[in-house]
Order: sequence, then C-alpha cells, then structure tokens
Amino acid sequence: IEGNVQEEAEALLSGQHNRAVAVVAGQGWHPGVIGIVAGRLKEKAGKPAIVIALDEQGIGKGSGRSISGVDLGAAIISAREAGLLQAGGGHAMAAGLTVAADKVEALTEWLDERLAGDVARASAEKALLVDAVLTPRGLQPAFVEAMEGAGPYGTGWPGPRVVTGPVRVVKCDIVGKDHVRAIVAGDDGASFKAMAFRQGESTLGQQLLHGGGSRKYWLAGRAKIDDWGSTPKAELHIDDVAFAD
Repeated sequence: IEGNVQEEAEALLSGQHNRAVAVVAGQGWHPGVIGIVAGRLKEKAGKPAIVIALDEQGIGKGSGRSISGVDLGAAIISAREAGLLQAGGGHAMAAGLTVAADKVEALTEWLDERLAGDVARASAEKALLVDAVLTPRGLQPAFVEAMEGAGPYGTGWPGPRVVTGPVRVVKCDIVGKDHVRAIVAGDDGASFKAMAFRQGESTLGQQLLHGGGSRKYWLAGRAKIDDWGSTPKAELHIDDVAFAD
C-alpha cells in the first residue's frame, strides 16, 4: 500500500510546476501511510510536502512534513483561519489537515504564495551537516553501536551523519523499488555495502549506477548495522555523494 501511494505521489509531483510546497492528492490513498510518503517527498524534493488522501465523499485527510527554516504548522493554522481547511494544525516540521477536494488547488496556491520566501531562504542556506569523518576501514559495527548508544534520535536530536571515503564503486545495482545498492572499496583496502533508498531515477542514483568504477567519491549518510547473515557488518545509508577526484 505504502509503495503504491509513494509511486503515484511521485508521478503527480513530477508533473507539477516549480511550487514552493509540494502538494499532491489522490483518491483512495490510505491515510495511514500519507505521513511516511510526505516525509519521503520532502527529502526527495528538498522542500515542504503535503500528501492528501481523498475519500469517496470528497474529503481529504492530509499530512505534511517541512524543512528546517519553514514553519509549516503555522501556515496550516493560518490556512484554516482563512477558511481553506475544515481542520488543521501542527508544529514547525509537521502538520495535519482536513480539506475539501475542491479546495486543494486553492490551498496549494495559498501555501505557495505564503511560504515561497521562506523556502527560498531555507534552500539558499541549506547545508549537509556531518558529525564524523572516518576512513572506509573505520566503518565497523563497533563504531555504529557506539553512535547508537547516544540515542534514541528524532526531531531536534537527529541521528549522527558520517562521511567516509575516498571510495570507488565495485558493483552497483537496483534492488526492490528504486533502491540503489552499491559495494564500494576504499584506498585502505576496506569495502562495505552502501544503500541509496528510492534514488534509482535521481542524479545521485544514476551517477552511482553508471558513473563507472574509475571515479572516486566521498559518501555521506547514516551508518547502520547489516545483521543479514551470521556476522553483522556495518553499511552506509547514503544521503549525498561528492566527487573525490
């Protein structure tokens, strides 16, 4: 269910003009997964995203996720006060709403006008913050366990992001629905698995898939434990990639 909603939402997003807030709505979408999908659209588009599930009566339940520097909750409350929503509220980074199907377009236009400046400023100041830089050989289960010991992580206390490299891609393919899986090797002789989720069609994913093994990269992401098999290994869930040569 989640995968189908994600696929349909991304298709709608690709056909939109360059709006400040990504708003997509679909008939029959399960309201239980729209928050997850909104978070993924936000990460993929780099801007606030709202996903709305419309029922047979023409009422939409929506869930939104925002980026740092853009108070989506306050905007949703203002939209409710302006008569665009039947209900709505939230905080800076997340919001929920109830909207009539015939008001979705008006809501989209209203959010675009209200938040365009905030989104532009937040995007201009956007930076990928990292907590540690390590060699490929340093990406070990003991390191991941030490980092996880500082958790639990969440809003206001995000999980640590690391950078490792330089590495070259030894093998790369698509697994599941649009996930990129790569085996990379460092100059120190160490190798590990790296995953870029839902990035198969993105510039990042295409570079890993078709960039050739001769290029070297820095990889940024979250270090995780891969416990598939008898011996746990460390792997990296990629947030971004930069050329190292």
